[in-house]
Amino acid sequence: MKRAVKLVVGVAILVLVGAGVWWFWNTKKAPVVGFTTAPVKRGSLVATIGATGTVEPEEVVDVGAQVAGLINAFGKDKRGKPIDYGSEIEAGMVLAQIDDSMYAASAAEAAAQVKQANAQVASAEANLDQLKAKLDQAQRDWDRARKIGPSDAMAVSAYDAYKAAFDGAKANVTVGEAAILQARAAVTQAEAAESRAKLNLGYCVIKSPVNGVIIDRRVNIGQTVVASLNAPSLFLLAKDLKRMQLWVAVNEADIGSLKPGQPVTFTVDAYPGQVFQGTVGKVRLNATMTQNVVTYTVEVVTDNSDGRLLPYLTANAQFQVAQHDDVLMVPNAALRWQPQPTMIAPDARTQTRGAGRRSAGAGAPRAEGDKESATGPDAAVTRGTVWVRDGDFVRPVRIKIGITDGTMTEVQSEKLTEGTEVVLSEMMAAARGAPAASGGEATSNAASPFAPQFPSRQRGR
Repeated sequence: MKRAVKLVVGVAILVLVGAGVWWFWNTKKAPVVGFTTAPVKRGSLVATIGATGTVEPEEVVDVGAQVAGLINAFGKDKRGKPIDYGSEIEAGMVLAQIDDSMYAASAAEAAAQVKQANAQVASAEANLDQLKAKLDQAQRDWDRARKIGPSDAMAVSAYDAYKAAFDGAKANVTVGEAAILQARAAVTQAEAAESRAKLNLGYCVIKSPVNGVIIDRRVNIGQTVVASLNAPSLFLLAKDLKRMQLWVAVNEADIGSLKPGQPVTFTVDAYPGQVFQGTVGKVRLNATMTQNVVTYTVEVVTDNSDGRLLPYLTANAQFQVAQHDDVLMVPNAALRWQPQPTMIAPDARTQTRGAGRRSAGAGAPRAEGDKESATGPDAAVTRGTVWVRDGDFVRPVRIKIGITDGTMTEVQSEKLTEGTEVVLSEMMAAARGAPAASGGEATSNAASPFAPQFPSRQRGR
């Protein structure tokens, strides 16, 4: 009997020891939840609109050729060097010379035609004088014939002959005067042809119309330019590179927030880490559509006195839309995170209205804030929720959402102060005794969702 009692007691002890070992083992290995948090900060927040554009000279002049011909030579710049890329030039300087032999011959021919037309005028004037003399003689003969009249002293035929001679001489004078007018018109026509020939001859010398810098040289010596309906472009000049513009393509959804005089900051890949300043000049109204996306070109004016900005650099611009100073800010991740129902403090679960519920695939971040419209004086305010630690749980804090710079967002709440830790995400610790991370620092043994998972020691293995 005693042996049976000892056996029962031994078995009971073994069962208790086994249960204790099993409880200790599974309790030690059971995963627990930790939270990644970040403190609420106070400071200045600037809301911006980002866009990409191109650095452009403020005013560009395209110099072309109005005549066709062979490029013989280039001119000299201010330093006495042949015209090339980056040459500084002044108005009136020779940029290039086109072969003018054909146009010089045309000008000489036109000048000869002017002289010939002038000679024809002189001949017509002399002929008119001769005709006037004949008219005077015919006038006197006709006057004598009229005094005598048809009689025995003058036959009727002679009388008629004097009258016809007078009328013919008078008509010839009119023809002579018309010939002079025609000759003078020919002179005008010849002079116009001469002027056109001289202009074409002058066009063989390509001169700069403005002071500026050669941005692009599009011809070489020995190249033939052909001027037809459109003048061929030879040089591209920038009038003043000390003032530059950014031509920025802004989405139609953001264009309503921009206005002239608005501050702009931008960077270029040529100078990493350097931020340039500018202001909005004007918004062009000729919108463009690319793949159903409507964009407007915004001109941003910037100073380039140091000459560092080069034409056609790609710029990443940030338009300053609003700036709020001395405000509370939280990371945007704090507005996107939602807890599971079991993570919420029991007394706060009925107040969250299911905010912690997740669908089976809930892992993608939601929109920042709940986007609930308020009523009354705060009708334009967007509200949201952030979560703060409450022991092993989290508790919701309702907030008003302000501006954002893409990383931090302005928040307003009587329950939040500078330094309050808000939850950004949860993480699984390897053991119940492992410390939970706070302040944005994760433990080294936190499980990674991308690492391969191995089965733990569970009952029944």
